[in-house]
Amino acid sequence: MEYFVHESAYVDEGARIGRGTRIWHFAHVMSGAEIGEECTLGQNVFVAKGVKVGRGCKIQNNVSLYEGVVLEDYVFVGPSAVFTNVRTPRAAFPRNRSEDYLKTVVKQGATIGANATIVCGVTIGEWAFVAAGAVVTKDVPPYALVAGVPARVMGYACECGVPLRFTEGKEGEEATCRECGRRYRKEGERVWRVA
Repeated sequence: MEYFVHESAYVDEGARIGRGTRIWHFAHVMSGAEIGEECTLGQNVFVAKGVKVGRGCKIQNNVSLYEGVVLEDYVFVGPSAVFTNVRTPRAAFPRNRSEDYLKTVVKQGATIGANATIVCGVTIGEWAFVAAGAVVTKDVPPYALVAGVPARVMGYACECGVPLRFTEGKEGEEATCRECGRRYRKEGERVWRVA
């Protein structure tokens, strides 16, 4: 095999697993799930049918990725983070058709902190950083650092994860990462990397 599956884990026939991926204790990957190369799925991770996980993702212990969740490349999901997939769940009125599930997209490089809750139907932008324990109920802009219940923008983070400090520059608000030197520009809530 080109990937590792711990003897206590289950990977159903029909799941697609990329080269170099490691699936640890008591994890379960359902048929129809797609996991990219060089990913790590920690203990007790569940991946439902139709879920797509990109290359280089790290999914820590006790995370369930339900149908409708898409993780792009290099996404980090902290321990016990929660994803939902139905906005109005009721035990007496089950929603069990694929079209009942709302799509949730976590863009490239984003981080979801431990115990954060991601309400279905949102998009978390590239390199965004969701703080531990936050409850995300609406889209998160690229590079935004969000925290709280409900989560709101508290600042912005570099691709390397260090918080950015924007100041007025020649061409608007600018920031340079104090650790890696990447440079950014900001206009309203929109942030982009310039170098």
